[in-house]
Amino acid sequence: MVVMSPSLDIKVLLLTLPFLFHPADRRQDSVPHSDLINNPLVSIISLSSPPSFLQTSNRHLFPLVTVLKLVYQTWGLWAALAYRSRPAEWMLVQNPPAAPTLAIAKLACVLRNTRLVIDWHNFGYSILALKLGISHPMVKLMKWHELSFCRHANAHFCVSNAMARQLREDGGIKTPILVLHDRPPPLFKPIHNDKNRKEFLFSLPETAPHADALMSGKRRLLVSSTSWTPDEDFALLIDALGKYSTHASTSNLQIPPLCVIITGKGPQKEMYLSKIAELSAAGKLDNVSIKSAWLSLEDYACLLACADLGVSLHTSSSGVDLPMKVVDMFGAGLPVAGWNQYEAWPELVTEGVNGLGFGSAEELLSHLVDAFAVGSDVLPKLRKGAVLESTRRWDDEWDPVAGRLFKLIS
Repeated sequence: MVVMSPSLDIKVLLLTLPFLFHPADRRQDSVPHSDLINNPLVSIISLSSPPSFLQTSNRHLFPLVTVLKLVYQTWGLWAALAYRSRPAEWMLVQNPPAAPTLAIAKLACVLRNTRLVIDWHNFGYSILALKLGISHPMVKLMKWHELSFCRHANAHFCVSNAMARQLREDGGIKTPILVLHDRPPPLFKPIHNDKNRKEFLFSLPETAPHADALMSGKRRLLVSSTSWTPDEDFALLIDALGKYSTHASTSNLQIPPLCVIITGKGPQKEMYLSKIAELSAAGKLDNVSIKSAWLSLEDYACLLACADLGVSLHTSSSGVDLPMKVVDMFGAGLPVAGWNQYEAWPELVTEGVNGLGFGSAEELLSHLVDAFAVGSDVLPKLRKGAVLESTRRWDDEWDPVAGRLFKLIS
């Protein structure tokens, strides 16, 4: 099994629960789930990351550097799958990344008489197109590679029905395509005890100054997780928060000030933090306190469970993938306001029940005002729906779909 994310960690655990051995390949700079490390049925084989000199933001050097990375990664992955791991009955490969993973995985499966299952979370070529443009030759080559090799897999998992449909139409796939919606890890769960919520809010430096007001509802806690990259329009959120601050001062409605925590790392982080500092200094965020944080997974899960509303800026490069951050928010019982201008959004969020969609800063502002206005019943209804959604866990998805495919259950 080629493991690239926490959601696939859970799939490895579910596979190993009965009796099977599954080698799991993982990059050295990522941390496996503790249950994987301690599981005698799991063998973790690390893949080294490409050398630092192959990292560049230069658009003109990007094609050359990409080719060199592919050569490096091809050998490392081939050595792991063909020599460093034992043969298995099944190989589960997460996509993306597609190149060189799909080609190497298929070759190893042929030589070892192993059946290949591709776990689709997005399309690699659509992500590459964000950087190079959809008409770039490398994007076209990536699309050909991805859609050609996927036809040779024995089965496929997809995170959405929309993705399954697109794979059938564009890939011409004849083998089973099974929809396996992502579910949150066990760590993400609601906090129902006010004492536990208060203790956490006081323990976190970013929320401690506002903890009493957050507990009483005089200030609301908004959380957004972002990669600080161009495919997430963070300027939209800043625009909406600036307008909210003005609205809180001038509107006849009673709307509370906000404590906003932004988690994550990425290339545009400092640029946006400077913009936030400028707006704050100019008095345009008087009713909104915005802090950035880099948290442990445990603290992040608790933060989501203690928040009033989550915000997702995920725009979807393909239009058919779904943001794991929203899945995690629902796992914590946190209602979500998210960018909804893509096809797969309704598969994850039920409008007005557990979340709200927006396509502009004005729409997001309207949702924030409606949810946080004193006396409004919008937020309690959304919270109820999100808590209900939190009861849907991996076993509910895994057993009837993957469990039957791998013959782990009868």
